[in-house]
Amino acid sequence: MSLPVRERSRRPGGGRHRRPVPTSLPPDAPVLVLAAPGDASGVAAEIAGVVRVDHPQIEVRLTTVTDLGESLPQGREAVVVPLLTWDDPEVLADIAKTVEAAGTGAVVTEALGPHPLLAEALHIRLAERGLARADRVRLLNVSSPVDAVILATVGGTRAVQAVQPTAVLLASRLTLPVVAASLDSEPGVPMAAERLRAAGAERLAVAPCLIGHEAPADLVERAAAGIDAGYAEPLGAHGSIAELVARAYGSQLAT
Repeated sequence: MSLPVRERSRRPGGGRHRRPVPTSLPPDAPVLVLAAPGDASGVAAEIAGVVRVDHPQIEVRLTTVTDLGESLPQGREAVVVPLLTWDDPEVLADIAKTVEAAGTGAVVTEALGPHPLLAEALHIRLAERGLARADRVRLLNVSSPVDAVILATVGGTRAVQAVQPTAVLLASRLTLPVVAASLDSEPGVPMAAERLRAAGAERLAVAPCLIGHEAPADLVERAAAGIDAGYAEPLGAHGSIAELVARAYGSQLAT
């Protein structure tokens, strides 16, 4: 019987004893505006809630990319953090146009990945489904339950190329082959599965490099079923995602 995998406590960012955001901020500190592609409810709202609890000193606003202009504060600085795992050029272009049209001088950060914390969250999501060993600190499992992992994203070739560094980071954590593939176009998950099985990897798992609002809920499940593989849940409101949001905001305070 496998034991439940617990999230590691979130580490301070920037240095051994440094927090990603100061514990206190002035009243006129920039507003943190989370911009979600698609729906701002569900997982996006959960992430905003975690950030508010972890960093009550930050004023956090949540909005969709479409409604971003209405959420930008007037007469006050803002840091817009896109809830993306990669720098989707179309979404970032929409955000930049909105910010420029609003004339508020808001700063837009890069996407949340690639980053070691993203790879850690992907690892934990796989372990929660029994598809990966827990890491060496926890030492809960001995042998790997799969031979290789497909890191699945949406957005076609550009997305697959953009998540390659995350695939490398995840492969390093799992000590397994990890191949990036697209859920909505080529190079797709079936092609990745064919390549891995041709190389001798029989037991496969799909790890969605998705926060959860980027694609239909059953897209990952259907892709995994099509190649007879297990699959992990999207990243969701994992603590590492909330920390990456705080780090993106804190990096702008530092500049």
